[in-house]
Amino acid sequence: MILQGTIRTLHARPECVAGALNADNLHGMQTRAADGVVETSFDSEKIRSTIASVDDYLMNLAIAEDICCYVSH
Repeated sequence: MILQGTIRTLHARPECVAGALNADNLHGMQTRAADGVVETSFDSEKIRSTIASVDDYLMNLAIAEDICCYVSH
């Protein structure tokens, strides 16, 4: 079985947030920015790996958003 999903979040500086997140992407993850949104797609064969990846991603997303709010253009 293949598990697939996408998380879409709105950001004031989506390119900054996506750039910060790309460094931590694992195999089966793709992150991109477009139209004020950061979109990360996941695919995996293991439910536990997917849950752990999404959990890590959400923590990294919160940190990236905070940092990008304080970094100058």
